[in-house]
Amino acid sequence: MRILVLIHEYPPIGGGGGRVAQDLCQGLARRGHELRVLTAHFGDLSMEENQAGVVVQRLVSGRREPFRADLRAMMGYIWRAFWEGRKVIRRWKPDLIHVHFAVPAGPVAWALARSSGLRYVLTAHLGDVPGGVPEKTGRWFRWIFPLTPPIWRGAAAVVAVSEYTRSLAIQHYPLPVQVIPNGVDLELLDPGEIQVHHSPQVVFAGRFVPQKNPLQVVQSLSGLRHLPWHCAMVGDGPLRPAVEAEIARLGLAERFTLPGWLEPDQVIEWFQQSDILVMPSRSEGLPVVGVQALAMGLALVLNQVGGCIDLVVPGENGFLIPVEDSQAFEQALGKLLGDAGLLLASRQASRRLASRFDLRAVVESYEALFTQVGAGQHNP
Repeated sequence: MRILVLIHEYPPIGGGGGRVAQDLCQGLARRGHELRVLTAHFGDLSMEENQAGVVVQRLVSGRREPFRADLRAMMGYIWRAFWEGRKVIRRWKPDLIHVHFAVPAGPVAWALARSSGLRYVLTAHLGDVPGGVPEKTGRWFRWIFPLTPPIWRGAAAVVAVSEYTRSLAIQHYPLPVQVIPNGVDLELLDPGEIQVHHSPQVVFAGRFVPQKNPLQVVQSLSGLRHLPWHCAMVGDGPLRPAVEAEIARLGLAERFTLPGWLEPDQVIEWFQQSDILVMPSRSEGLPVVGVQALAMGLALVLNQVGGCIDLVVPGENGFLIPVEDSQAFEQALGKLLGDAGLLLASRQASRRLASRFDLRAVVESYEALFTQVGAGQHNP
């Protein structure tokens, strides 16, 4: 099967949604399918390359930052991807289109389907659902929402990455939505023998934006300075200067490392060196870094939002904390940092629970869906 994939950000740029798309594309390629990805160009990346059997074609869209696409970059991607998509469809003749994110790539899939007769499958990741990430997209959805229903109705099938994303989507778009979670390669992400570091390592990985709430990581750990720990905060974004200033103000410079924006493999290297993943997010779909942390056997301290609840069995592999409850977040971290036995047991439990998100099962689910759509067995 030939599959044209549309996504506005794809590794090494972008966040978890891009990594999900990359893992899925490469998994499908290993099963003999042909995939071509139309995504955004940035910096000195190649305009076209073959990544593990997947052809990645990058389009100049005006993207200015690796960790964020502004409105100008999204509009640029829509314009370029539509015209390039028409050329690809004429030359390459794909069997269907798979689009990640209803906004901004959704309009491209809808327009290409209308002009070519191809069917498309839409995967929603949360930020593309009204109300999913209100602090990030609330203002946009106030004026673009009336334009979005045809994108959802026009899809041959709609997938959500978590039950929370699905429930939110059907509130706004009353149509069938199935859940296929984000997956990870459990053979590739193998921590080996799990042990607790002598001085436990805490890791945060994500954009430094209000949604991810990185300042709380610093503030919670400042109350635990009497315990041994070191924290790596991997990522970048507009809140990085505020994070650096807070670390300096609290006198914790020697206990934090901020390596900046890294490629996915480098993030996994930090997970290999770590014991606890912290995510004080205000909203999440199914965070890919959370699934990766499970596979790498990290204990989890996450806010009780969105798909995060699918990653933690409280008291078994970590803790779920009410949003903005900084005291509870600090207490949960303190329990793990202060009890090596509990931390080891939590890490081992995470690795066991990771089997729920085996990439092979995820790829097989998409393959079955694409086969049905290609045969005309799914209806909008």
